[in-house]
Amino acid sequence: MYRQSLIQAVRPALRSTLRSRASFSTTTRAMAGGDTGAPRVGGQASGDAFTKREKANEDYAIRMREKEKLLELKKKLQEQHEHLKRLEEHIDEISKSQGGEQK
Repeated sequence: MYRQSLIQAVRPALRSTLRSRASFSTTTRAMAGGDTGAPRVGGQASGDAFTKREKANEDYAIRMREKEKLLELKKKLQEQHEHLKRLEEHIDEISKSQGGEQK
């Protein structure tokens, strides 16, 4: 129905511009509700198995990236704690050698 109304609307303009050229026909691609690439009527919640699987794979990939980032942050935090501990030990050594307070 949509294709027919589109063709009827465009046909007069095509006739005037194509009189000197060879004729050709064009059609619009119409997709039904379940076709691949067709827009979803109900969104992601009512999707088919492929859509659910694709969303699950994307969610899994995001969780893995977040997990890697979290592990990197934990490693950096541990390194910072070790650095602070070394600094405290160094400060204690300096204060002891200068005759300062002893803990």
